[in-house]
Amino acid sequence: MKNHYLILVVICSANFLLAQNQIFTIYHDKVALQKDVENLIELFSNDLKKIEPTISFDIKSRVNTTPYLIYYDGKTEVNLPFWGEVIPEQKEFFNQISGSQEKGKEIFGLFFNGFYIPHELGHALEHAKEGHVENGYKSEYFANVVAILWWRKQGKEKELKKCYDYTREILKKLPNPTPEGQTMEQYFTENYHAATQDPAVYGVLQFSQFIKIYEDKTLPDFDRFILNYMNQMTKPKK
Repeated sequence: MKNHYLILVVICSANFLLAQNQIFTIYHDKVALQKDVENLIELFSNDLKKIEPTISFDIKSRVNTTPYLIYYDGKTEVNLPFWGEVIPEQKEFFNQISGSQEKGKEIFGLFFNGFYIPHELGHALEHAKEGHVENGYKSEYFANVVAILWWRKQGKEKELKKCYDYTREILKKLPNPTPEGQTMEQYFTENYHAATQDPAVYGVLQFSQFIKIYEDKTLPDFDRFILNYMNQMTKPKK
């Protein structure tokens, strides 16, 4: 009975933390952003450790606005962007793909103060389990699957639906850079670094993957997906 009570307390505490923060919206306070993301990282880490208690996953966050916006540094830190410090050129890009300043800010909040946080933790998970992982189409796909499934586990279907609706509209405005005769996976595998330098091209990669994963009805829930991944990592390589 005590164990059941403890589990209930943990679940309620997690839901309370998610309900009280501003995740998926624009932040005007860097301290609040840092605190909320640290709470999310703790929730994500706890979810991993329920599946594999021995996993080493000690990830921190830092508000550090760069042209790369949000990224995992390949070691122990997720770098976060703060809207008030984003360069004007990037703000204008969000305005253009959304159609207005108001929607541009909403898109930034949804993705860079929300969706992409567990996406970067997905990269950190790959690093923890596999060591150095070359960035590319497959690595981004894995991170996007992790993010969508984890947010579903947290009950954030409404926020994910907003992201989905925006990605569908944005992709109508962005030209597909994939040459005729190549698949998107082939193109971005061969040109990943160059694609990251162009927000319109990289946006096609990220948003196309989001839609594909969001619409994939064959995916398991987060716990099953992670368990399958962990089991796969423990199999001897041929």
